[in-house]
Amino acid sequence: MHEMSLAEGVLQILQDQAQAQSFARVKTVWLEIGELSHVDPDAIAFCFDAVVQGSLAEGAKLEIIRTPGQAWCHDCAKAVQVSSLIDPCPVCGGYKLQVTDGQEMRVHELEVD
Repeated sequence: MHEMSLAEGVLQILQDQAQAQSFARVKTVWLEIGELSHVDPDAIAFCFDAVVQGSLAEGAKLEIIRTPGQAWCHDCAKAVQVSSLIDPCPVCGGYKLQVTDGQEMRVHELEVD
């Protein structure tokens, strides 16, 4: 389950930011997860709750923001929304798509004390 290592990475970001910005506790984390990122939101939430035990984020609420997959179609020269890396263009049916958004996972915002 790669979500465990991703949750550990999020905790490391929180610890680094706490040191850099001098806060002691994290109350809420908004985590942006792209639809094409292959990250299971339920699994990351479960792993997050496990890895933050005993840390500055223990008891923090995790809010997940799903971002849609976006691609540029070279066949019809349009920006299109996609839900899979193997889907054809929803406009022209072509397969010459270049993903432009929706593969990322990032800490979007924090609420801290």
